[in-house]
Amino acid sequence: MRGLIGLGGTLACALSTAAAAQAPVTIDRAVYVERAINGTRSIEPATTLQRGDKVVLILTWQAHSATRGFTVSSRIPPTLLFQRAGSNSIEVSVDGGRSWGALDNMRVGNRVAAPEDVTNLRWKANASTGRMTFSAIVR
Repeated sequence: MRGLIGLGGTLACALSTAAAAQAPVTIDRAVYVERAINGTRSIEPATTLQRGDKVVLILTWQAHSATRGFTVSSRIPPTLLFQRAGSNSIEVSVDGGRSWGALDNMRVGNRVAAPEDVTNLRWKANASTGRMTFSAIVR
């Protein structure tokens, strides 16, 4: 039997973000689950998550005054298995945020890191408003 994962705890972990900026910044978060029905794929707001669910996480931000840019980061909780980001400009960490870079340049021991090794994401927000997405699978 597939176990349900509490959405509140998963969302809190999946979307814990930090914005370092000279001006106040608002970050909104949403989690959607991908469904395939009769060969048609769609996403819908997540209310509960089950092991194996494919999820799309969306973070949007708005700086409330002029800003020179800031960094947004998100930890990937252990209950999610990172798949891919919606932009090539995202940096990843495979060691809890101690080192950052492109996934192709990261290593875990003697091997090149794989998406499932990603522990954290971060990206530079150079505009006063923006959106970042990434997908994951519920473990």
